Amino acid sequence: MRAASIKDVALHAGVAVGTVSNVLNNPDRVAPKTRSRVQDSIATLGFVRNDVARQLRAGQSRTVGLIVLDIGNPFFSSVARAAEDAAAETGNAVVLGNSGHDAHREGHYIELFEEQRVQGVLISPVSDISARLHELTERGTRVILVDSTAEEGTFSSVSVDDVHGGYLATKHLLETGRRRLAYLSGPQHFHQVRDRLEGARQAVAEVPGASLEVLEAGDLTVLAGRGVGDELVARERAELPDGLFCANDLLALGVMQALTMLHTLNIPKDVALVGYDDIDFAASAVVPLTSIRQPAALIGRTAIELLTEQLDNPGTKPRSVVFKPELVIRQSTAG
Repeated sequence: MRAASIKDVALHAGVAVGTVSNVLNNPDRVAPKTRSRVQDSIATLGFVRNDVARQLRAGQSRTVGLIVLDIGNPFFSSVARAAEDAAAETGNAVVLGNSGHDAHREGHYIELFEEQRVQGVLISPVSDISARLHELTERGTRVILVDSTAEEGTFSSVSVDDVHGGYLATKHLLETGRRRLAYLSGPQHFHQVRDRLEGARQAVAEVPGASLEVLEAGDLTVLAGRGVGDELVARERAELPDGLFCANDLLALGVMQALTMLHTLNIPKDVALVGYDDIDFAASAVVPLTSIRQPAALIGRTAIELLTEQLDNPGTKPRSVVFKPELVIRQSTAG
């Protein structure tokens, strides 16, 4: 069945197309009786206006595109939810794209959002796509980097000091007496992963006799963490790290499953474990997980605020907001 058009509504109500348009966009210009008749026709025919076409004609949009690395990670779910809430307060909506760590898929969403004439694109890039984002801004679409930073003066951004976060996590393990440490990394092309490793190395360098082994998982998921945990269990006890810092909580939870549920190691007695992000599941894990907390909701809300700032004041220089992470200590290191 064909969807009712604005012409169908006009014919049903016995008015001009322009009158229907005024009822939809400027109802105060239409006499109450006529307005009521048009609204009755809209309800009877089930008319739904083509808001995309209207926005294109007006050169305005009420949508914001958000591209995240992995919507399956509760950290990004929290960022997206907060961005959506903040946008809704100004009558706007967030359209979500999940790149899934796939650069090709990321590019597809960028093109799609530009075609849809979104107000702006909030993005956690898979890798360095500065050139592509510059093209986007030159054609009029604002860009805000989320959980990422940019060269000064290029794009507004909101992020967390991951070097400091890696330092906090590793320093805590060292303060509990651990000396054979390991960092469970995800793919090294993610700057967050590299920055957290840099912070870990800084902390280890401050303590004589401490060492840091770098383990790399193929992904940043629970399953990838479980695989590395299985590899660790296969080692001789003397070759096990006594402290393990994971690049995110999902990896840490996977390691925890392997060490405690599938094998017989004790956390924290045999291996103290620290994650990163402090997702909701961290506190309710089999062994409550010590983690580095990122202010996910604040990141999402700030991204919308930065975009609004750029839209309301086009001449405003891009600015970078960097939050400090926080160490949250639980039983996986405290015993």
